[in-house]
Amino acid sequence: MALPGARARGWAAAARAAQRRRRVENAGGSPSPEPAGRRAALYVHLSPRTCTHCPQWPYCEKRCSYCNFNKYIPRRLEEAAMQKCLVTEAQTLLRLSGVQRVESVFFGGGTPSLASPHTVAAVLEAVAQAAHLPADLEVTLEANPTSAPGSRLAEFGAAGVNRLSIGLQSLDDTELRLLGRTHSACDALRTLAEARRLFPGRVSVDLMLGLPAQQVGPWLGQLQELLHHCDDHLSLYQLSLERGTALFAQVQRGALPAPDPELAAEMYQRGRAVLREAGFHQYEVSNFARNGALSTHNWTYWQCGQYLGVGPGAHGRFMPQGAGGHTREARIQTLEPDNWMKEVMLFGHGTRKRVPLGRLELLEEVLALGLRTDVGITHQHWQQFEPQLTLWDVFGANKEVQELLERGLLQLDHRGLRCSWEGLAVLDSLLLTLLPQLQEAWQQRTPSPVPGG
Repeated sequence: MALPGARARGWAAAARAAQRRRRVENAGGSPSPEPAGRRAALYVHLSPRTCTHCPQWPYCEKRCSYCNFNKYIPRRLEEAAMQKCLVTEAQTLLRLSGVQRVESVFFGGGTPSLASPHTVAAVLEAVAQAAHLPADLEVTLEANPTSAPGSRLAEFGAAGVNRLSIGLQSLDDTELRLLGRTHSACDALRTLAEARRLFPGRVSVDLMLGLPAQQVGPWLGQLQELLHHCDDHLSLYQLSLERGTALFAQVQRGALPAPDPELAAEMYQRGRAVLREAGFHQYEVSNFARNGALSTHNWTYWQCGQYLGVGPGAHGRFMPQGAGGHTREARIQTLEPDNWMKEVMLFGHGTRKRVPLGRLELLEEVLALGLRTDVGITHQHWQQFEPQLTLWDVFGANKEVQELLERGLLQLDHRGLRCSWEGLAVLDSLLLTLLPQLQEAWQQRTPSPVPGG
């Protein structure tokens, strides 16, 4: 088996060869920039590597108490077969979508840092053979502290990863045990330091807020401590109690107090103020960056761009070729790894569910996702999805929207529609007004033959 570094050189060589081939095909004319429908981000839901003691590919070493993601605890799966299926599905979805340029790649899970660097390199090499990868391609890997020692992170770097997202979650060992995490605060800071050494300026960390019995002061102390160690990207996520998780059951039976939403709101407000003072720019509801280190991949989601979802349980949004060129689909891949692999081997992909998105549904996504960012929705961006009904048409004359504008929570002007600093913190409540207004305006619009999506 080739070393990861050799595999990384392999996908880079494959990308150069594909670019030379396209230049030959375009000889005699100037190739134009890829239209939006030919570009997409790629999300890969990785099944981790064979462990050192047995041929198993667990999605995670153990399930965290708050987690309801699609993941599996140790199973006997063959690494070569899983790698082949990931490569096959990536190639198939690129072909079905007609995507010719991949803007970013995100390896998620589960615990992707338990996966093999060879698998990461193989997927990147396959994508490079099928589509254009820009020279500054962002390739992110999610990592947990206990599964990502420095030597392993270096192997992922050699395989083509150039950005890490570390699930730190807390710097309090009691809270980490409550969450079912397998790492300690010391583990987290050690991994973070090694990650910054290997990927300077390209390491993100997550910090959770709103845990049961969590208090504002100690949490702010964690955030201040993290600022002494973190890189240029940080995410603040409020705990969501999901039915079916261990933490939900503990709260339900009274073993733990329910999280206090008022305290969580105070943590968020004071936390974002601390980050602003530290030079971080809040570019999205939960995400903060300095020195321009925002997540290119997640920006695609918030801008309602196309993305392909590869791997068991992955989600995607793209416009398949042969569908008239007008209908974007929401796609979900088969959840259970064994069944997903069988379907990929039979059909080339394991898509379990395809849902065509209507024009109004797509506009609702554009609105809800776009307003999560500080940029909001520009008039030009909105017109890409709805060229006839403008933002002024939808929101300009509505009294409830006017009240939000007067209260300084929203801004609607020559640039477009966006939340203010205060509005970002209460976006969910704003959408209770904005989404019904969009639906009403859509029903009253003059029918247009121009398709959206």
